[in-house]
Amino acid sequence: MADKVLIYSRFPKTMMVLFAERFELLDTGGKPAREVFSADELGGIRAVLTAGGTPLGAEAMDLFPKLGAIVCYGTGYDGVDLEAAAARNVAVGHSPGANAASVADIAMTLMLATTRRILAADQYVRSGDWAASKPSPMMRPQTGMPGRRIGVYGMGEIGRKIAARCAAFESEVGYFSRTKYDLPYQYFPSLEGLADWCSVLMIAVRAGAETQHVVSADILRRLGADGYVINISRGSVIDEKALVAALTDKTIAGAGLDVYEREPHAPDALTALPNVVLAPHLGGHTLESHVAMQNCVLANLTAFFDGRPLPYEVKKA
Repeated sequence: MADKVLIYSRFPKTMMVLFAERFELLDTGGKPAREVFSADELGGIRAVLTAGGTPLGAEAMDLFPKLGAIVCYGTGYDGVDLEAAAARNVAVGHSPGANAASVADIAMTLMLATTRRILAADQYVRSGDWAASKPSPMMRPQTGMPGRRIGVYGMGEIGRKIAARCAAFESEVGYFSRTKYDLPYQYFPSLEGLADWCSVLMIAVRAGAETQHVVSADILRRLGADGYVINISRGSVIDEKALVAALTDKTIAGAGLDVYEREPHAPDALTALPNVVLAPHLGGHTLESHVAMQNCVLANLTAFFDGRPLPYEVKKA
């Protein structure tokens, strides 16, 4: 009999095909587990597969008295209560670095689309205004990449790839993270200092209680009227109300967002603004990234059911 794995979050069925070949999947379809399966069925579950941002706390874990592993599809695990998992001797796994290149690419795409006003330029062509030689204030020359100061908040796998890509564009790169690394970029001991220095703030920090709304109205003000913020991390890192206000009153010049506080819905206040570029959390959504993430998930689940440590277990802070 195949080992059983509960699919706790909602995933496209095509993403689960590989796992279905090896395990018996009990798919909740994103609904509360107790609404889909009986207590007896849940009582036998030893492993759960979830999206890292989906809340999974102590109460949910207690639905599965035999639970031994929570495996996150992707790099993030901010939705999992790690203390509750540790108290129940539940191992937590993820896919570290599996989608780093893909997410870094989206960060660069959002930055270029925002700073060079690509969406406005697209509309300028489609509307016929370009052909009619109609002047547009949105088409004024913008600052280019050479010499631009790019601040990277978070210097993990994704942050490093973003920094390397920015350096290739002949930009100056600075960063702030909990740890100072031996890297060819200027280190700032505080997020405030980084925001004062840079004109584009790239958010690549891991989400958690300590980063909740850390990009505040004050940080946005420090970026200045020519500043931009790009977020490919988690929506919780930015105070979204403060961001809307900063974009509306031109405290900053613009923003590029792939993540939001409440997904899958971006607030109407953001969608109505012309100086923001929005994407539907597709940073890690490439064929190569999904292969890499699925391989990590498969390795974690296989090791768990074989009685071995998870090869990609979340490292304790």
